[in-house]
Amino acid sequence: MGRWNTRKRIDATPQDGQSLARTLSWPHLIAMGVGAIVGTGILTLIGIGADKAGPAVLLSFLIAGFVCACAALAYAEMAAMIPASGSAYTYSYVVMGEVFAWIIGWSLILEYSLVVSAVAVSWSGYAAPLLNSWLGAPMALMQAPHVGGIANLPALFIILAVAGLLIAGTRKSAGLTMILVAVKLSALAIFVWFALPHFNAANLEPFSPYGFARNMSSDGIERGVMAAAAIIFSAFYGFDAIATAAEETRNPKRDLAIGIMGSMLACAAIYTVIALAALGAAPFTRFANSPEPLALILREINQPGAARFLAVTAVITLPTVIMAFFYGQSRIFFVMARDGLLPHGLSKVSSSGAPVRITLFTGAVVGVIALFFPLDEIVALANAGTLVAFSAVALCMLIMRRRAPDAPRGFRTPLAWVVGPIAVAGCLYLLASLPQKTQIWFLIWNLAGVGLYLAYGRRHSLAGRPMAGRADSTRDPN
Repeated sequence: MGRWNTRKRIDATPQDGQSLARTLSWPHLIAMGVGAIVGTGILTLIGIGADKAGPAVLLSFLIAGFVCACAALAYAEMAAMIPASGSAYTYSYVVMGEVFAWIIGWSLILEYSLVVSAVAVSWSGYAAPLLNSWLGAPMALMQAPHVGGIANLPALFIILAVAGLLIAGTRKSAGLTMILVAVKLSALAIFVWFALPHFNAANLEPFSPYGFARNMSSDGIERGVMAAAAIIFSAFYGFDAIATAAEETRNPKRDLAIGIMGSMLACAAIYTVIALAALGAAPFTRFANSPEPLALILREINQPGAARFLAVTAVITLPTVIMAFFYGQSRIFFVMARDGLLPHGLSKVSSSGAPVRITLFTGAVVGVIALFFPLDEIVALANAGTLVAFSAVALCMLIMRRRAPDAPRGFRTPLAWVVGPIAVAGCLYLLASLPQKTQIWFLIWNLAGVGLYLAYGRRHSLAGRPMAGRADSTRDPN
C-alpha cells in the first residue's frame, strides 16, 4: 500500500536514547499555557483588532475564543488518548498517515517559528530604548535592516537565553515560567484596577463601524469583525504548546486535559475583562494599531506610573511566551527528526532527557528570522498554519470516534459531533478571512514543504522499518 496510508500505532514507543524526561505536572502545564496565551495577544493585538473592527473587537475576541475552545476540547481528547510528543503532527500520523502528518508538522513549524521570532522582536522593541539610554548601545545593532539597522541583536539574545533554559531542563524552565506568569497577571490586574473606573459606554459607539465580514475599506485596509478575529486568533492558541509536552508529563492522561482546558478558561476570562476595560476607558481610535495599547490607555487616563510598570513588566514577562512556543517548536522538530522526516541525528537527547541538538537547531532557525526579517507583513502566516493544524486535530478526534469508539480516553469531548465540526468549520472560515497576501504565502510555504518531503522526508522516513513503535501501512493503529 502507499506511503500516504502509513500510520503510527497509538502506543508507539521511542527507542533508547530518544525518550524525554517526565518532570511536569498540571500546574506546570497551566502556567505554560497561560504564559503562551497571555502575551503579545492582549498586550498588542487589541490595538490591531480595534483598528480592524472598532469596539466590535469584543465580538472578534469571543468568536476567536469560541473556535479555539472547540479546538482545545478536541486537543484535550487527542492528547489524553495519544500521550506522545508532537501535538497535531503526531495525532495526524496516528490517524491519517505520514503525508498528512508532514503537512501538519510543516504548518506547525511555520506557526512556532514566526511566533517565537515575532515575540522576540516585540521584546526587543521594549528593551532596545532601555539599552540605548542606560548603556549607550547603538540602535543600529538592535534593529533589523528593513528599519535602517544592521541586525536585531537583543532579539537573538533573548532567543538564545530561552534556549539555554530549555537545555538546562524542562522542569527548571517551567518553574521560572510560573513565576513570570504571576508577575504578568499582576500587571494586567493593575491595568484593570485603574481603567475600569474610567469606563464610559459612549466609547463603545458606534459598536461595529466596519461591519461583520472581511471587507476592503476606503483606505485599502481589510477590516470587519471577522478580519479582526482572524488576526486575534493568535491571542488564544498558545494552549497547543501544552500538547507537545505529553512525553514529559508525569500523568499525561489526566494532566494534559487539565492543562489545556484550565489555561483556555483562565485566559478567556482575562481577555474579556481586559478588552472591556480598555474599550470603555478610551475611544478605540486613540489606541488602534498602537504597539503598546494598554500602556497608551493608562497614559490617556493620567496614570503614567502604572503605564511604566506595565511596560517594564512586558520586558520581564514576554520571554514566557517565547519559552512556551520555543518549547513547542523544538518538540515538533524533535519528533519529526525521530521519525526520520528530518535528519535523524537531531533527535538525540542528553543525559538529563533534554533534546539539546534540536533546541540549538531551533534557536538558529528562529534567531535568523528575528535578526534580519521584517515580520509585520507575514506574522499572520502563523495563524494560517495554526488554523490548519487545529482543523486536523478536530478531524482526527472525529475519525477516532468512528474508528475506535471504545478505545481508552482519559478525557472525552462533550458533544463531540457538534464541537468537532464547529472547530473545523470555524478554523476554515477564519483561514478564509485572513488577508489574501497571507493566503498566497501560505500556499507557497506548503508547496515548498511538499518539495522537501519528496526530496528528503519520503526517502528517509522510518515508517515501515523495524523500529519500536512503527506499524506498517496494512495495520490499524490500534
